[in-house]
Amino acid sequence: MELLVANQPWNLIIYMAIPVILGETLAITELIILYRKKAPPTIKLLNKYSGLVAGLYFLGIFIYLFQTAVIPLTLTSGWRGPADVIAVGFYLLGVIPLFGISLLELRILKGDTLKLHVIFVGLFLIVAHIAMIFGMLNPELLGWIAPSPAMSM
Repeated sequence: MELLVANQPWNLIIYMAIPVILGETLAITELIILYRKKAPPTIKLLNKYSGLVAGLYFLGIFIYLFQTAVIPLTLTSGWRGPADVIAVGFYLLGVIPLFGISLLELRILKGDTLKLHVIFVGLFLIVAHIAMIFGMLNPELLGWIAPSPAMSM
């Protein structure tokens, strides 16, 4: 959560708003496509391009955060306990379903496209919500001990 609070409002927009808006757009358009026998072409296009952009965008976020946050925090023991690791880990796991959707849209990944699309959207919603829950959790609840002011001097 500290990453989102720093550099307001840009980090919040870059790391949370854009991926969540794209993910929710995917989920809503996916439901319309599944519900209606013949979904409007604009909905199908919105679904296609939001899936394509979401996966490629999130791949960039994954690479950037892995290099600038995950590796340094791991090397310096800077994690704030298991809650921090779970939140960031599940957030970054979002790359698998989102990039999978991009690969489907680019026709690199083959198979039952509609079924895989639905599975990937569902997986993204699961990992994103786990990440949000643990990201909002006080890390002290899972055993992290905050340094006292005297220790940080």
